[in-house]
Amino acid sequence: MLGVSIMSKPSSLRVLALLLLGCALPSCGGDREASVGDAAVQRSATAAAPAREGPPHAVWEVVDALRASRDLSYHPSDGGGSARLVRGPEQKPYAVVGTPDRFDVVYEVGPHGIATGGMIYFQVSPFWNWTTPQVVSPDAPGYTLVTPSDAGIELHAQTLDEQLLGIQVTGRPLVAGDRIEIAFGAGSAGALPDTYAERRSPFFIGVDGDGDGTRRFIPDPPTIDVRPGEAVGFQMIVPTLARPGETIRIALAFLDAWHNAGAAFEGEVRFVDLPSGLALPEAVPFDAAHGGTRSVEVVAREPGVYRLRAEAGAWTAESNPLLVASNGPRVLWGDLHGHSNLSDGTGVPEDYFRYARDVSALDVVALTDHDHWGMFPLVEHPEMWREIVEQTRRFYAPGRFVTLLGFEWTSWIHGHRHVLYFGDRGELFDSVDTRTESPRQLWDALAAGGFEALTFAHHSAGGPVPTNWDIPPDPRFEPLTEIVSIHGNSEAQDAPDRIYSAIPGNFVRDALARGYRLGFVGSGDRHDGHPGAYQLEPPHGGLAAILAEDVTRESVLEALRERRVYATNGARILLRAGLGAHRMGSVVSLARGERLSAEMVVQVLAQAPLDRVEIVRSGAVVDGAALGGQWDILFSSEIADLEAGEYVYARVVQDDGGMAWSSPVFVEAPDADVR
Repeated sequence: MLGVSIMSKPSSLRVLALLLLGCALPSCGGDREASVGDAAVQRSATAAAPAREGPPHAVWEVVDALRASRDLSYHPSDGGGSARLVRGPEQKPYAVVGTPDRFDVVYEVGPHGIATGGMIYFQVSPFWNWTTPQVVSPDAPGYTLVTPSDAGIELHAQTLDEQLLGIQVTGRPLVAGDRIEIAFGAGSAGALPDTYAERRSPFFIGVDGDGDGTRRFIPDPPTIDVRPGEAVGFQMIVPTLARPGETIRIALAFLDAWHNAGAAFEGEVRFVDLPSGLALPEAVPFDAAHGGTRSVEVVAREPGVYRLRAEAGAWTAESNPLLVASNGPRVLWGDLHGHSNLSDGTGVPEDYFRYARDVSALDVVALTDHDHWGMFPLVEHPEMWREIVEQTRRFYAPGRFVTLLGFEWTSWIHGHRHVLYFGDRGELFDSVDTRTESPRQLWDALAAGGFEALTFAHHSAGGPVPTNWDIPPDPRFEPLTEIVSIHGNSEAQDAPDRIYSAIPGNFVRDALARGYRLGFVGSGDRHDGHPGAYQLEPPHGGLAAILAEDVTRESVLEALRERRVYATNGARILLRAGLGAHRMGSVVSLARGERLSAEMVVQVLAQAPLDRVEIVRSGAVVDGAALGGQWDILFSSEIADLEAGEYVYARVVQDDGGMAWSSPVFVEAPDADVR
């Protein structure tokens, strides 16, 4: 599999300031020098002088700033006008990742004009890697020329923050029809677009028409398509389990240096050392019409373990392991958490689902854009929610590909959770609204709506905001937790690749110690439009391995509710684990005073050489083995005298950092309080 560097995202507070920024130029004068976000934080600090009711790690400044932004009143001129992108005859109608370009945006003033002291904001996406517009150095990247249509118009332009240029009206007021030409990348170095390929990447235009420090974005910003770069290799993904005689799909995709699909390739992919147990062609041809992505159907003839190897010119790729067997649970790979440019990600929903299906070869996927985080809050724009609903419905193909409707309930008080629905309809619940600001209120709202739904706490040990584990997960809606994602690992203090800003006592094992009965899933929480992708060097990501025979929403929901799942950090590892006759995720009921002794059996087919296997019992590693680079193992451990309230699970680690965790087996008294 291809390696790719990790792109760091800006901090939550810096993004908040960018999203809410009002007048920030020194020449604005007086109290107007503070941004809307800063003003909201200042107001919240005053209001927060008494003790706030809530968990100790709540990020109140974000909560209060979001509420202040929601409650702002706007002048009729705020957000007025229109804008268009103009491309010269020598320019292609799109940009290319990693390639300097020039972008000419023409803004036309709306019917209410813009007062002297008013502001126009030119903002490229603040979430990733666009060059910051600047007006100081013509030879540096991002140099921007701001030119009015009338020589009598006086303006002052200044970079306000990363990816943000402010343009203040310093002379006469602007009137309807006045135009401002913004040439972004006008210097010799040009300007770099996002490193992630996407359609309809917007150039946001904000307008503070009366100069009071409150801006609004024009509703229809100009956009450009950002195309992938040149291919640097290809990946090959196969199912993890197939039945003898079954036809399976092998997904082949040529990717650029940032894992973008659509990188051009013409030629052949040739399989090396074709195994006799699979009916494989010798080669798969690619032409320009394939866009660098193809799948091929093959028949799994004979039982066995297969790892395929293929070549395309100087490039090679190896597949994840495929087990052909008549018994054992089927593994459906899912990424249940990710974002598009409808919140703080890249790409449009349609392309998100297409990447999941055709490039990552996922069986299950959910797009979970934020309720209240992004340039346009999802809860305030029903047309965006309708697009997510429609694309989720459109891509659902029972028997082949399961799409789940979802959103992220982005609570900066109690921690972030994503909500998944298992039908074609679902309602957005706003974490900023005081009626649905707590997990209990969220679960009650889901129950009142009669929804088939599940919720998942994620980056729970730390990250941007930790989960408030003082509120027990509602077993009706939360039988699982996302233990790992691109943010890192929330399992335990001793876990590799631990999540950043981790809080001792707030790990998933600490939640299990409270008596919470939670199975484990991983998911990406990716914002780059690449659900299911796995980043190496270092390994980062997350996948949910769902043990379900049928590729349907009903079968997936049943498996999730029963905790028939395991988590990986993106590696497609086959993991089977059980305690005696009890499968992962199950609950063993003991009579009062009874104890359980049983053998824990762990089977692993790895994607890379294995470093170790470990058995975790009630918060501590109690057994394991160094594996010395083996690829396939069967490990057993005698677990003695388990008492009610205990749990056991397996953890495996590859040499390259790939990891997998089985869901725990729980031991409980028959009258235990289920949480």
